[in-house]
Amino acid sequence: MLNEFWATASTSYKALVFSAMGLIAVGLILSIVGNTSGNQGLAMASLPVIGVGLLLHVTGLVIRGQKIRKTYKK
Repeated sequence: MLNEFWATASTSYKALVFSAMGLIAVGLILSIVGNTSGNQGLAMASLPVIGVGLLLHVTGLVIRGQKIRKTYKK
């Protein structure tokens, strides 16, 4: 079941997962660059980017859980 989910997942779910991973990665890179260069503004600006990525990730988990629950009921 878990191996088949990605193959049968909708395009919107896949876009949600990749955008969440991308935002988290961009936020981490901004945080590392901001902290190593001493730019506190950049480091603080990275936190909302990471937060939005995490929210999208949790949304993806909820969508996946609902879809799996629906298939178990059938």
